[in-house]
Amino acid sequence: MAHPSRRGVLVGAIAVAAAATGGTAHASVPHRAPTPALWREFTQTPYTHPQIPYVGRAGARTGARTRARHERQFDIRHYGAKPDGKSNAAPAINRALADAGKAGGGTVLIPPGTFRVDDVIRIAHDHVTLRGAGSARTTLLATKNLTELIGPYGSRYGGDKSSWSWAGGLIWLCPQARWETLTAAIKAKDWPFEGWTGNKRDEWETLTTVAPARRGSWSVTVDDASRLRKGGLVLLRLADDADHTLLQHMAGGGPGPAAYTWDDKTKLTSYVPYEWPVRIAAVDRAKRRVTFERPLPLDVRPEWNPQLTTHARELTGSGVEALTLEAVETPQSPHLLDKGHNGVTFQCAYDCWADDVVVRHVDNGFGLVGASACTLRRTRVAGRGSHHPYFCREGSHDNLIEDFVIEERTTPAPAGTQLHGINVEGLSSHNVWSRGRMEMGTFDSHRGMPFANVRTDITVDNNGRHGGDASAGPLFGARFAHWNIRVTNERAGLMKIDGLAPYSATVGINEVREFDQIDVPDFTGDLHARVELYGTTDAVRPRNLYEAQRDLRR
Repeated sequence: MAHPSRRGVLVGAIAVAAAATGGTAHASVPHRAPTPALWREFTQTPYTHPQIPYVGRAGARTGARTRARHERQFDIRHYGAKPDGKSNAAPAINRALADAGKAGGGTVLIPPGTFRVDDVIRIAHDHVTLRGAGSARTTLLATKNLTELIGPYGSRYGGDKSSWSWAGGLIWLCPQARWETLTAAIKAKDWPFEGWTGNKRDEWETLTTVAPARRGSWSVTVDDASRLRKGGLVLLRLADDADHTLLQHMAGGGPGPAAYTWDDKTKLTSYVPYEWPVRIAAVDRAKRRVTFERPLPLDVRPEWNPQLTTHARELTGSGVEALTLEAVETPQSPHLLDKGHNGVTFQCAYDCWADDVVVRHVDNGFGLVGASACTLRRTRVAGRGSHHPYFCREGSHDNLIEDFVIEERTTPAPAGTQLHGINVEGLSSHNVWSRGRMEMGTFDSHRGMPFANVRTDITVDNNGRHGGDASAGPLFGARFAHWNIRVTNERAGLMKIDGLAPYSATVGINEVREFDQIDVPDFTGDLHARVELYGTTDAVRPRNLYEAQRDLRR
């Protein structure tokens, strides 16, 4: 249990900031809540502000609040599944999901009750929804872990670590072909890259080269538009040069990043090229002009060999909703030796979602692995405690996690385990965590220089620790924004980031102090970080940075 004084503070904050049912209701912002100068500046230059990233189109279908409903329905009871908690319902659920995929899409219905599952539940086809009767009414009871079901999964960087500590889910949304190549490599102990361009990062071809453009531009000029079409998903691929000027640009540029030693950060440099999946909104073939559904996250410069390329076929339009996934309760494993009692993971997915989903007694809760433009809404991590309640890695971009809850663990943490929190790493960018309640954990930037991510309107008992190998390089790139953050135990680490993150913004956070894990900045000199309304709680307008940016679209 938490220290009584901190627990009391947290309960009080929850009473104001969050609904007991897991949605997140809000206290009214004071009528004359101050508007930071940073916000006024941002509204003048929303796509190119130096400290605040543009995330107004994060999430599935650029943040749309509604989703298409599938007319075809597949009831798992018609496939032999029984809500008795004893017979294995996984084959029936997976057959129904496969049939929905073969039909071109559909909704697989799971009625109220507890269904035992002894295998991975796989959503592998477009426009397929797995829907229970509500997270309080439908439970999938998972009896096995990913090590048992697929096999041990070592790290491509060596050592005795288990990659199930940061990959895979017992509900796994991943396109069929990508799933097959991944699991085949794991079984062969040929540890793969997990993103959009295959196990060896060689499964792509150039569609066209791209002319120089500036960060924040919505359109680019290309050499050849003949293979590009409206609605198509492409990768913008940026390589680095010998001086690592791309990595410097991700860090904000200037003397500090220029003086940083990049060459020995072997894990970080393995993450490059930077790969950004994006849909094409329009093509003007006569002018060779291509417009995207989101603005460019970085400059496009000739020295980075900018290209639009093919990629592994994405999973799109699919989701999971209205259920609880509960793993059989086992003690949490020592750090980095997880067996894979994992929750829901999105991999090579675009425009997919989870809604009203609870995971309980898991090693790792909700994962985004090489996934982009996905929305996780009304999700909750509960039970005996987890390693990564949320993880976002392997170049995941433009995702939205909102109305989320990490509950306080129900059993004490075993010795040798680690708790992180809302994780982001591996050059992942423009992801948003909004309207959250964290009864444990931290804002875990896990090295690998993620950049341009937002955490906003969150109450947190900041008792986790960040991780990250030294060879993965900086904790932060440029344009991290922490906006309206309520730290109930006053621990500063990874909350107030003006002393750590270059070109960052910390706005509307209560007074905090350093203790336990204390970091030093990766870059020398002026970080160009800004702080406003320090020492406040819920006294900032706009209250929620993401929602305010989304509303600017109107």
